[in-house]
Amino acid sequence: MTNNLLMKTVYFLQAPDVSATNPKLYKHFIRVLCNANSSEGFRPERDVSLPELNIPYDHLGPPLTGQPPENRSILAFFAGGNHGHVRKYLFETWLGKDNDLKVFTYLPKTLNYTELLGRSKYCLCPSGYEVASPRIVESISAGCVPVIVSDHYVLPFSDVLDWSKFSVHVPVEKISDIKKILEGIGMNDYLKMQKMVMKVQRHFIVHRPSRPYDLIDMVLHSVWLRRLNVKLS
Repeated sequence: MTNNLLMKTVYFLQAPDVSATNPKLYKHFIRVLCNANSSEGFRPERDVSLPELNIPYDHLGPPLTGQPPENRSILAFFAGGNHGHVRKYLFETWLGKDNDLKVFTYLPKTLNYTELLGRSKYCLCPSGYEVASPRIVESISAGCVPVIVSDHYVLPFSDVLDWSKFSVHVPVEKISDIKKILEGIGMNDYLKMQKMVMKVQRHFIVHRPSRPYDLIDMVLHSVWLRRLNVKLS
């Protein structure tokens, strides 16, 4: 990546996306967005999907946690607020209705969120108000195969990462079939996906200063790839 190539381009990092309020102002920007929603104007060939994550106050990360596959006794897990139509459908279908699919709103104090992530084979990552969710990065950090429950979400780093190798995509209309879909994945295929989750963890970690192949490096690489596709007048 050359400095001249980067310096001649205007970039716009934003969360949430406000560019729709003035399309003429932002039409030459390469936008870096958490809400990478292709149904709301996100253009994969030009814009960059930014992973959404919660960074602890006292250190960067997130930390890597989780149990080895043989110690993961929970088929799938989710806990989170009831906001957005996707989660509403998920809760209506699965909240408290199945022992293998542990779906909660906010966890009671007797349960530990990180521990449950680490004991689960699959972690449900439904959209909320926006298509992106920090649970995807949390799942990967916990060695849990993410289940992307979303429509129109352009996943981060899709130029170089094959998400089908380490995640499961469930369209919103198939929420009622989640258990059948996950139980239909053979153990060998699950182990391959879980192994790939462990391999891609380094791409979703933040360091200061940035290190090769970490999250910041991957975002800059995504910007660089799009700069090659963009011709500014």
